[in-house]
Parts: sequence; C-alpha cells; structure tokens
Amino acid sequence: MQPKVIKTEAEYEAALARVAELMDAQPGSSDEQALELFALLVEQYEQAHYPITPPDPVEAILFRMEQEGLTRKDLAPYIGSPSKVSEVLNRKRPLSLSMIRALHKGLGIPADVLVQEPRSSVAYS
Repeated sequence: MQPKVIKTEAEYEAALARVAELMDAQPGSSDEQALELFALLVEQYEQAHYPITPPDPVEAILFRMEQEGLTRKDLAPYIGSPSKVSEVLNRKRPLSLSMIRALHKGLGIPADVLVQEPRSSVAYS
C-alpha cells in the first residue's frame, strides 16, 4: 500500500495493518519513515472520524480524585467548604472561576475541561 490521504474505512483499516507491519522498523530506515507517514495519516483520519471529546468537569474531578486517592475532604482547599464540595460533585453547584483556577493549579486538571458546561441533564438550581 502506498501512503495517501485516508478517505474510507477500508483505507483506514489497510493503513492500520501497514502500521502494524512496520512497527519493528529499524531506526533511520525507509521503513521507519513509512511508519511515521502512515501513523500521521491514521492520526489525521482518526481525529476527523473518531474525535475524543474532553470529559465533563465533574467527571474530570472524580477521575483525578481516584488517580490521587483523594477524598471529598481533600477538595476543600480548592472548592471551599465540605458542603460546597458536595454540591459541586452532586452537580447542584457550578464551578466558580476561583474554583476552576484552584483545581487547575492544585490538581493539574486542564482549565479547558473545567470551564465546559457539564454534560449532565441535571440543571443547577
């Protein structure tokens, strides 16, 4: 298969197979160059056809809590009182700008994830 812009699912599958064939390419070889090119073509197709949406802000916080072994009590320095933490995690209170800044700085959660509208159908009251 010659490298070309991937336009169909069949071409995508063929390009994935070619990437698999080239995975053991020797550094500096023409196979390594082909691997890099096919990988770029596959990535471009995947970004167009299988976009990965960022997580919901609350989901991102919960994921980071799980990663770091944090409890709700550990979120108080970033969100405020335990009741505010509970309200945020139960989607009864939106994140404020100061909460977003603190969570981004303190826990390394990307700000662009935190500023999104929650995907949940639960409305803030």
